[in-house]
Amino acid sequence: MQPRRVLIAEDHTIMREGLKMLLSSDPAYEVVGEAQNGIEAVCAVKSQKPDLVLMDLSMPVMDGVSATRRIKQLSPRTKILVLTVHCTKEHILSALKSGADGYILKDATYKELMLAVENVFSGKSYLSPAVEEKAPRGFVEGRKSIESYTTWDTLTRREREILKMIAEGNKSKEIACRLGISNKTVEKHRTNLMNKLNLHNISSLTALALEMGLLTK
Repeated sequence: MQPRRVLIAEDHTIMREGLKMLLSSDPAYEVVGEAQNGIEAVCAVKSQKPDLVLMDLSMPVMDGVSATRRIKQLSPRTKILVLTVHCTKEHILSALKSGADGYILKDATYKELMLAVENVFSGKSYLSPAVEEKAPRGFVEGRKSIESYTTWDTLTRREREILKMIAEGNKSKEIACRLGISNKTVEKHRTNLMNKLNLHNISSLTALALEMGLLTK
């Protein structure tokens, strides 16, 4: 039986190397790639075609939620198990709605991690106990249908408009001029966008705008 192919997407080297060491000690698994950010994870999935991605959420360039969504579009059969420190309802909803097959916290034991991996591989979902309390009922029951809204759905029309203009390369002064609002108002919208989406650089905002159809590919 061929070992299951695993990709580790994690920006902290020591965490990534630790996971690789744990998985490599079991002949049932083969670590076929590593990624330090979401863009690298997407590219690695294209080239390595892993069976499973262990996905961190807080990564530079492209975050784990955006990377999960992109990977599921490119390779629907690839399982994605989120491994993160975040246990807020917002993070959980965003990850699950983007297509994650499971969600486990980084304070989990090795035994729980392997249980989560096995569940995901067998077509089931897995949520850490603390996560399960905050997850949508449909996902907990195994239906994986999530009706609850994500952060994206909370953005106002103006915020989406400004996000689009930021992604197109416009500076705050240019946006203010085009929309007939003050530069201060634009900066406030920009700050709100970054805080709501947990994206803190232009490249991440641009990637999201493209992914959500605000820009033409």
